[in-house]
Amino acid sequence: MAKEFTLRGKTFEEIKSMSLQDFSALIPSRERRKIRKGFTEQEKKFLELLTKGKGKLRTHCRELIILPEMVGKTIHVYNGKEFTQILVDKEMLGHRLGEFSLTRRKVMHSAPGIGSTRSSASLSVR
Repeated sequence: MAKEFTLRGKTFEEIKSMSLQDFSALIPSRERRKIRKGFTEQEKKFLELLTKGKGKLRTHCRELIILPEMVGKTIHVYNGKEFTQILVDKEMLGHRLGEFSLTRRKVMHSAPGIGSTRSSASLSVR
Protein backbone atom coordinates (compact mmCIF):
# COMPACT_ATOMS: atom_id res chain seq x y z
CA MET A 1 0.00 0.00 0.00
CA ALA A 2 1.41 3.37 -1.04
CA LYS A 3 1.79 6.04 1.61
CA GLU A 4 -0.67 8.92 1.19
CA PHE A 5 0.88 12.37 0.64
CA THR A 6 0.45 14.88 3.45
CA LEU A 7 1.87 18.35 4.02
CA ARG A 8 1.89 19.39 7.68
CA GLY A 9 -0.93 16.90 8.38
CA LYS A 10 -3.16 18.00 5.47
CA THR A 11 -4.01 15.70 2.56
CA PHE A 12 -3.75 16.91 -1.02
CA GLU A 13 -7.55 17.19 -1.38
CA GLU A 14 -7.71 19.43 1.71
CA ILE A 15 -4.84 21.56 0.40
CA LYS A 16 -6.50 21.93 -3.01
CA SER A 17 -9.70 23.25 -1.41
CA MET A 18 -7.81 25.83 0.72
CA SER A 19 -7.48 29.50 -0.10
CA LEU A 20 -4.06 30.89 -1.04
CA GLN A 21 -3.67 32.50 2.41
CA ASP A 22 -4.43 29.22 4.20
CA PHE A 23 -1.98 27.37 1.94
CA SER A 24 0.72 29.93 2.70
CA ALA A 25 0.46 29.04 6.40
CA LEU A 26 1.67 25.51 5.56
CA ILE A 27 4.84 26.50 3.70
CA PRO A 28 8.16 28.00 4.96
CA SER A 29 8.43 31.68 5.87
CA ARG A 30 10.31 32.87 2.77
CA GLU A 31 7.62 31.47 0.48
CA ARG A 32 4.87 32.74 2.81
CA ARG A 33 6.28 36.28 2.59
CA LYS A 34 6.42 36.03 -1.22
CA ILE A 35 2.71 35.10 -1.37
CA ARG A 36 1.75 37.84 1.12
CA LYS A 37 3.74 40.43 -0.87
CA GLY A 38 2.03 39.41 -4.11
CA PHE A 39 3.08 38.00 -7.45
CA THR A 40 4.84 39.97 -10.19
CA GLU A 41 3.07 40.83 -13.45
CA GLN A 42 4.88 38.02 -15.30
CA GLU A 43 3.89 35.53 -12.63
CA LYS A 44 0.25 36.66 -12.72
CA LYS A 45 0.19 36.30 -16.50
CA PHE A 46 1.70 32.81 -16.27
CA LEU A 47 -0.87 31.74 -13.64
CA GLU A 48 -3.68 32.94 -15.94
CA LEU A 49 -2.26 30.83 -18.79
CA LEU A 50 -1.98 27.90 -16.39
CA THR A 51 -5.66 28.06 -15.44
CA LYS A 52 -6.70 28.31 -19.10
CA GLY A 53 -4.47 25.35 -19.97
CA LYS A 54 -3.21 26.85 -23.23
CA GLY A 55 -0.65 24.65 -25.01
CA LYS A 56 2.98 24.49 -23.94
CA LEU A 57 3.54 26.34 -20.67
CA ARG A 58 6.94 28.05 -20.83
CA THR A 59 8.26 30.51 -18.29
CA HIS A 60 11.32 32.43 -17.15
CA CYS A 61 9.79 32.86 -13.66
CA ARG A 62 12.10 30.60 -11.67
CA GLU A 63 11.06 32.25 -8.38
CA LEU A 64 7.40 31.27 -8.76
CA ILE A 65 6.15 29.09 -5.90
CA ILE A 66 4.53 25.79 -6.87
CA LEU A 67 0.84 26.05 -5.98
CA PRO A 68 -1.78 23.26 -5.73
CA GLU A 69 -3.33 24.14 -9.10
CA MET A 70 0.01 23.39 -10.82
CA VAL A 71 0.10 19.74 -9.71
CA GLY A 72 -0.08 17.33 -12.65
CA LYS A 73 0.91 19.95 -15.24
CA THR A 74 4.05 19.95 -17.37
CA ILE A 75 5.92 23.26 -17.22
CA HIS A 76 9.00 24.27 -19.20
CA VAL A 77 11.32 26.42 -17.06
CA TYR A 78 14.22 28.41 -18.50
CA ASN A 79 17.61 27.59 -16.98
CA GLY A 80 19.67 30.27 -18.76
CA LYS A 81 20.28 28.30 -21.94
CA GLU A 82 17.20 26.22 -22.69
CA PHE A 83 13.80 25.29 -21.32
CA THR A 84 13.82 22.18 -19.13
CA GLN A 85 10.65 20.18 -18.82
CA ILE A 86 9.24 19.67 -15.32
CA LEU A 87 6.28 17.48 -14.40
CA VAL A 88 4.90 19.05 -11.22
CA ASP A 89 4.21 16.52 -8.46
CA LYS A 90 2.48 16.78 -5.06
CA GLU A 91 5.81 16.63 -3.21
CA MET A 92 6.94 19.83 -4.96
CA LEU A 93 4.29 22.00 -3.27
CA GLY A 94 5.77 25.08 -1.62
CA HIS A 95 9.07 24.88 -3.50
CA ARG A 96 10.23 27.22 -6.28
CA LEU A 97 10.21 26.27 -9.98
CA GLY A 98 13.91 27.07 -10.30
CA GLU A 99 14.83 24.36 -7.79
CA PHE A 100 13.92 21.70 -10.34
CA SER A 101 15.56 23.31 -13.39
CA LEU A 102 19.29 23.08 -12.78
CA THR A 103 21.47 25.87 -14.18
CA ARG A 104 24.85 24.16 -13.86
CA ARG A 105 25.98 20.88 -15.30
CA LYS A 106 28.26 18.35 -13.68
CA VAL A 107 31.89 18.97 -14.65
CA MET A 108 33.22 16.14 -16.81
CA HIS A 109 36.97 16.20 -17.32
CA SER A 110 38.72 14.18 -20.01
CA ALA A 111 42.27 12.83 -19.93
CA PRO A 112 45.05 15.24 -18.89
CA GLY A 113 46.87 17.06 -21.69
CA ILE A 114 50.56 17.42 -22.57
CA GLY A 115 52.46 19.32 -19.92
CA SER A 116 49.98 18.65 -17.15
CA THR A 117 52.35 16.23 -15.35
CA ARG A 118 56.13 16.24 -14.91
CA SER A 119 56.61 13.15 -17.04
CA SER A 120 54.61 14.51 -19.99
CA ALA A 121 56.35 17.92 -19.87
CA SER A 122 59.58 16.50 -21.32
CA LEU A 123 57.87 14.83 -24.31
CA SER A 124 58.32 16.35 -27.72
CA VAL A 125 55.28 18.00 -29.18
CA ARG A 126 55.77 16.44 -32.63
